[in-house]
Amino acid sequence: MDIFVLRLGHRPARDKRISTHVALTARAFGAKGVYVSTKDEELEESVRDVAGRFGGGFEIKTGVKWKPLLREFQGTKVHLTMYGVHLDDALPMIKAEARGRMLIVVGAEKVPAEVYQLADFNVAVGNQPHSEVAALAVFLDRLTEGEGLRGEFEGRLKVLPCERGKRVVDRNHAE
Repeated sequence: MDIFVLRLGHRPARDKRISTHVALTARAFGAKGVYVSTKDEELEESVRDVAGRFGGGFEIKTGVKWKPLLREFQGTKVHLTMYGVHLDDALPMIKAEARGRMLIVVGAEKVPAEVYQLADFNVAVGNQPHSEVAALAVFLDRLTEGEGLRGEFEGRLKVLPCERGKRVVDRNHAE
């Protein structure tokens, strides 16, 4: 399944780090790309830099008009919100319906009411205030049954798992 994330309400001065984490979390869990409603070339550059070094073919586009994207997206649309149906109850229905493509919507500030109407599913990862990064990670992990984190990325840099320390191989300088 091709998964994309729509980040609504990004405020460059305030949300740069969180929006970067939304994008990197989406990438790490196997999403193909992220759309951000506010134009932010620095955010694009930062995420492209990571994807370029670590691989994965991840795309980012900022300044996206969210209403047309949400209306015209061909695939399942999931809005992550603390006001939605609990993840445990919604996930079986999402898995039964989802085919081909999925757009996951996460907000940075108050989400317009229209988003709730345009989404196929309004899903809560708990009904308490929490981070959209955490909600996205939990949702993607549950959706992919843990396989999202096992993806192989063919980048210049490869992290080698180890119990202690850091091991990174630069494939351009491998012996």
